[in-house]
Amino acid sequence: MQKTRRKFLKNGLKIALASPLISSSLLSFKTRKKAPTLRILILGGTSFLGPHQIAYALDRGHSISTFTRGKTKPSVHQDKFDRVNMLIGDRENDLSALEKGEWDVVIDNSGGKTDWTRKTATLLKERTGMYMYTSSTGVYYPYLGGQIDENTEVLMKEPLDVVDEEMKLEYWYGVMKSTSEAETIKAFGKDRSMIVRPTYMMGPADKTDRFIHWPVRLARGGQIMVPGPDDPVQYIDVRDVAEWMIRMAEEKTTGIFNVAGPEKEQNMMKFVQEASGAFDVSCSFTAIDDDNFLKKNGVPYLIPWIMPEGNNYGTARISNRKGIKAGLTFRDLKVSVKDTHQWWYSDALTDERRNKFEQKPDAVLSREASILKNWKARQK
Repeated sequence: MQKTRRKFLKNGLKIALASPLISSSLLSFKTRKKAPTLRILILGGTSFLGPHQIAYALDRGHSISTFTRGKTKPSVHQDKFDRVNMLIGDRENDLSALEKGEWDVVIDNSGGKTDWTRKTATLLKERTGMYMYTSSTGVYYPYLGGQIDENTEVLMKEPLDVVDEEMKLEYWYGVMKSTSEAETIKAFGKDRSMIVRPTYMMGPADKTDRFIHWPVRLARGGQIMVPGPDDPVQYIDVRDVAEWMIRMAEEKTTGIFNVAGPEKEQNMMKFVQEASGAFDVSCSFTAIDDDNFLKKNGVPYLIPWIMPEGNNYGTARISNRKGIKAGLTFRDLKVSVKDTHQWWYSDALTDERRNKFEQKPDAVLSREASILKNWKARQK
């Protein structure tokens, strides 16, 4: 494996020396017609991001192995998994399936604990070319400034005086991701590591149900509530993240990247207006620009909108310039919304799953009419 590692480093050095003023990823993208076949190991792979990575990578001729507990069934691209070498284990206490084998790239999608990343990166560093860790813009919490870029300081330690439970979770998650990034770089070095920091991902196979309000609600038409109409929003289609990561693996691109869309700045009203174009229905928009009213009516966020105050001021002010320069592209929002809607109402999901969200009493989807009624009464 030392020979493989030296070859990896040597090739990267040749590109850098050939054109010091052009990024290696951009140069390779322009000159290489077809990337060589890669052996890719995905830690995770059956949930949200993974199936899209697998489908795209297989279509480009790569071979895929996954390492999972064997419990989660993908809700998209199920037909692709008969071409995947599925390794079974547990990142907590059983990595035996990873003790043999060599890969060109490891993509760590399931790094939910710092120790998990430390153990897998250490185990695989002599048998793998590069390690891609799927992190999050959550490493920047609290989001106190504007235009947060890859050089912005990340959260490395949880404060001890936090009382709010939701804030505690934010701090824990940010620290877990940033320390996992550090373990990746410690094991593989900066020259063989890629850290990917997506903002809120949406699209087919999303298990969080954070974004599904909008495809479901916009498809129904009628009078639609738009909170914080002038506030900035950011989001990205999971497929844009998945496909870009595979292309970056092909180009052996390393470094740290924010992965946020849309390509240009957008406010909440523009988002809703554009997204509504996915459906041929009549609708009107009622803008609610009073934060106190929204709080009082239990609407502090409605992803991709998050009230931009306090620790969340910069949540949707993440710079994506570096990612775009490295080839990050974005689907049409209408396509993302329509595809997500079709997936939501497909046989991939049960009626029970859909009803659990759509009929949830305290969800905004269920309370929107009464909130709008309160807003109209307040206006009078």
